[in-house]
Amino acid sequence: MPTKARKCSDSNRLADPAAWLRLEQEIGRSLPADYKAIVDAYAPVQLNGHLSLSSHPACAWRNLGEEIRSDAEGWNEWRAWEEDDLEPDADPRVICNRPQIAFGTPDGLIPLAGTDQGAAVFLAPEVHGYSDGIVVQGSEGDWTGHPMDFAEWLYRCLVGEEMAGRGSAEVYGPGRGM
Repeated sequence: MPTKARKCSDSNRLADPAAWLRLEQEIGRSLPADYKAIVDAYAPVQLNGHLSLSSHPACAWRNLGEEIRSDAEGWNEWRAWEEDDLEPDADPRVICNRPQIAFGTPDGLIPLAGTDQGAAVFLAPEVHGYSDGIVVQGSEGDWTGHPMDFAEWLYRCLVGEEMAGRGSAEVYGPGRGM
């Protein structure tokens, strides 16, 4: 029997393996365990005042599956109009070792998070040879690949490394003592 989507609140943290399984079946690929654990523990949340993990697959009013579908649709429309004049080190096709980039597909980029400065964070099937790496399109349209797990990327972002596009190290939020 399917589980009913729940209301999300700080007092009702979600850990719903069935909701994650449904989402992963829908998008045709597994999401990283570290990402799911962080979303289960904290979403919806805005970290350091900038990075947003705004949805969960078991949340009725901020459903991660709906957000991924909607974001992927928008990104796929945008890609249809994008110019092909990107430098190789800033081309998501080169970063991900793919002839074309699609969004929301098993072999494409899966939207995971965003920032209030306009950066978008994606799970990629491959980043410079690393499976399930992170790709970011910064607020200025710059693409960067991070051959690491989501938790590593998040940690580096939170301590102020340039992980969400050009200039992102300057807006990482208050000191965390890490």
